[in-house]
Amino acid sequence: MELFWILLFSSACPLTLGQGVYARANAQIVHSGAACNVKDDNISERIYTIKEGDTLVLQCIVKGHPRPQIRWTKTAGSASDKFQETSIYNETLRIEGILRVQGGRYYCKADNGVGVADIKSIRVDVQYLDTPVLTVHQTISDVRGSYYQEKTVFLRCTVNSNPPARFIWKRGNMRIEQSKDNGVDIYEPLYTQGETKVLKLKNLRPKDFADYTCQVSVRNVCSIEDKSVTFRLTNATTPPMIRLSVNDSVVVDPGQDVFLTCEITAGFPPPKVTWSRYPGPLPLSAQVRGQTLILRAVTPTDAGFYNCTAVNNVGNPARKNVNLIVRSKCLYLLPNDEGTDAMGNLTFQITPDSNKDSETIQMGRDLKLSCHADATPQDKVNYTWYKNGAPVFNSDSLILLRSDPDMAPGTSSLEIVDMKFRDLATYSCVANFPGSRVPELRVDVNISQNSVTPPVLSVPPGGQVVSVREGGNAELACLVVDGKPRPPILWSRVEKDVLMSAGKAVVETPDGRLRLKNVSRDMMGLYRCQTAPYNGLNIKRREAQIQLNVQYPPIVDPVFQDVRSRNYQMVTLRCLILRSNPPRLTDIRWFRNGDFIRMPMPDLKETPELKFKLEPASNGSYECRVSNSAGMSTCTFNVSAQPYNAEFYFDTPNPVRIQKGNNYSYNLQWTQKDPEATDRIIGYWVNVRKNKQSLLSKQIDLKGKEPEKGVLLSHTISDLRIPLSYEVRLAPITTYSTGDYISRIIQYSEPYTYPRPSDHVCGFEDDRICGFSQDRSDVFDWTRQNHLTQNPKRSANTGPETDRSGTKEGYYMYIEASRPRVQGDKARLLSPLFNVTSVRGPKGSGRVPYCVSFYYHMKGKHIGTLNVLLRVRSIASVDSVVWMKSGHQGPDWKKAFFDISPSGPFQIVFEGIRGPSFEGDIAIDDVSITIGKCKQGNTVATAGKTVLIGGSRSLPLASWLTAGLASVLLLLHR
Repeated sequence: MELFWILLFSSACPLTLGQGVYARANAQIVHSGAACNVKDDNISERIYTIKEGDTLVLQCIVKGHPRPQIRWTKTAGSASDKFQETSIYNETLRIEGILRVQGGRYYCKADNGVGVADIKSIRVDVQYLDTPVLTVHQTISDVRGSYYQEKTVFLRCTVNSNPPARFIWKRGNMRIEQSKDNGVDIYEPLYTQGETKVLKLKNLRPKDFADYTCQVSVRNVCSIEDKSVTFRLTNATTPPMIRLSVNDSVVVDPGQDVFLTCEITAGFPPPKVTWSRYPGPLPLSAQVRGQTLILRAVTPTDAGFYNCTAVNNVGNPARKNVNLIVRSKCLYLLPNDEGTDAMGNLTFQITPDSNKDSETIQMGRDLKLSCHADATPQDKVNYTWYKNGAPVFNSDSLILLRSDPDMAPGTSSLEIVDMKFRDLATYSCVANFPGSRVPELRVDVNISQNSVTPPVLSVPPGGQVVSVREGGNAELACLVVDGKPRPPILWSRVEKDVLMSAGKAVVETPDGRLRLKNVSRDMMGLYRCQTAPYNGLNIKRREAQIQLNVQYPPIVDPVFQDVRSRNYQMVTLRCLILRSNPPRLTDIRWFRNGDFIRMPMPDLKETPELKFKLEPASNGSYECRVSNSAGMSTCTFNVSAQPYNAEFYFDTPNPVRIQKGNNYSYNLQWTQKDPEATDRIIGYWVNVRKNKQSLLSKQIDLKGKEPEKGVLLSHTISDLRIPLSYEVRLAPITTYSTGDYISRIIQYSEPYTYPRPSDHVCGFEDDRICGFSQDRSDVFDWTRQNHLTQNPKRSANTGPETDRSGTKEGYYMYIEASRPRVQGDKARLLSPLFNVTSVRGPKGSGRVPYCVSFYYHMKGKHIGTLNVLLRVRSIASVDSVVWMKSGHQGPDWKKAFFDISPSGPFQIVFEGIRGPSFEGDIAIDDVSITIGKCKQGNTVATAGKTVLIGGSRSLPLASWLTAGLASVLLLLHR
């Protein structure tokens, strides 16, 4: 974690104002939990390696003000709560028992509404090793001219693993090496799933009949142990063969018990039998006893393909399928006039002579009667036709079609050719399942010149437009007023791809009345009604359209709004009408705290508006109630002079200070949200609690200084016990009211003690690198190393051999220019943040000068650029280049120093830019930032004035500040 150093006033001044800033969110992903290791893949990609089944813990550390909100996501989908124990909105992402499918790239998005959200990622690589699977295959081929058969056996070992596994073959306890045995061949086949190695036994020999072991290993990655599988090869080894006790297709009635037996006819070792079903799993009531599958009291949902598989890892598995068909009838539920359900599961159609484009029955023309039962299986349904009760047989004038190709599959038709008066009769269609307990179905159709006429569809007067209030019930009527027989009515939406309220494209009603309940505004629109092509004449459909108009109350904006203002200033409240049906408003009323506000009747055509002067007595809840004939909607405004909440600042550098008696103090910092929006803030209430018990409650007096937007306020809380944590609550105070409390937890942490008091220069000798940090917005990072940690394969013609002092043990910071870096890539190293807002320079100057000094090493023919930037923190951070050097600068360390005069809190940024190729390493060492201008012959160490060094060594500067302030006070006194 980045370490920052800040200058604070002495504890005698408990409240200070500083120029803190609103800052965009910044995120960094750190790891914990059971990680095998975390490494950088080609520097540019962070990889978290973890064993399958372990606990994944990723933490997204965020900075920025206000405090950023966090959301975790994952490549190819959200990191949803379905596979983790913590919310995706927590800083910590925790997944217990991680699975291999949960590997991938995880993203942490931090957003606080200031600038662009920050997104960081890390790739999680889940390591695993499954138990291998060993299968045996054999081939027999003729060897011409030798009159014998050559038997070749292939032992195939397959495993799923990450990383790729290493295979070892053994015969008995002896490792098989291809180079030492001409009778074997070990190779990796193409086009296989998982990782596979094949052991080929050529021209099988007596010694080849033995135990074979396939051992797989991932070289103990993540402490994953090796796994193995053993197979005994004998001269009796044979693949499995099976047969079923039933035919390929079995048809049964609902309620019957079904027994399916899979008999093993061959195979050694003895095969193992398993049963499965497609689609879906085996029914919950299924029982497997040995090789028999038992299904008790089957239902239509138990139908499907049942698969018997026998496996002994020799050859291919043996499989047999049986199609189980459970007889069933799909019953149409047709609402009748009484509101009860009448069953109609057998439909009919009367088709006049289609060649003559006729819509009526006429003598001398053909007529077709069709009959269809929705049943399973269709091919098992038997249809029988009767004429006036007598069976119908094929003749010249009556033609029976078992499956009519012009109709839906499974439809039986009776064609009457060249209709005569003798053909006027009552025809009956009977459907049944032969050999089944399912009762037969029957439909009668009376054919006469008066019994069959085309339907006439009509919408009742006034029914073309139906209006209903949202949430009510509606009935759309489309009636068949004439025609025999009268077909059912089919309803659909006119709008393309819009479904009916039941989620279906078409809804059938037998009486032509579509009844809609709990109508919503999305149901508004045009509805189409059509005559069905069945249970009546199969002719051109009759249709009509009905408009459903859904009335709803006005849609207003805002539904709720928090309005803050100073007392005794004018406040304007507006309630916008976005949509309304009907659009005409009937009433507008304003209320305060539930009481009606008497005022002139507002213009119903104008936007409702209320203006008034806010006073302490008029704070409260205001409502604008807007009505039309369908109902009422409300805009609610919470109007108050109460100040907005304070905003805790979580990025305070080193807020903890050690006190006597095992105590510590905490520098609490915050900003005030919109301080100008309400009455002047005169102070704050601060409350410190432990286990919900108040330990301290006091008022912080601002002493006439008003908070400014984006400016930090500070207060030191003393006498806290090491190492306890506390809850701190803070609320702003105005002349008339107190704001709401906000709460945070403050925790004890060890204050920064590096470097030691004797140090004045940052030589990067400690891995905390003096509080420097990597810039998270650059392309790559600076690296800390010394001669002993150098990569032995590094580029020889670039980079330093030792640190600036010439010792091999001394450390320095450098940028690595080798691949995958490309020209122009930038790495930035940030100094701690220095707070100088309250410091004034000597002799009345407005700014304090600082001397920046460091050593640099720029050797190589591809050296890019080293920039030193001054980053001044304000409402937005501003970077400016204060020193720059490019190209090869020789083989030695060189010194640089320059003056700066920052206008506020600042950081020094070392920016290394990669040159055109790999011989371009740049290094820095012995960095110092001291108060005062650089002197000629400047030495890096200037006793008593180094700012950069340590939290405990800030006393020289604090003494300088105290002396300066004392001098000013003395002059004022005189």
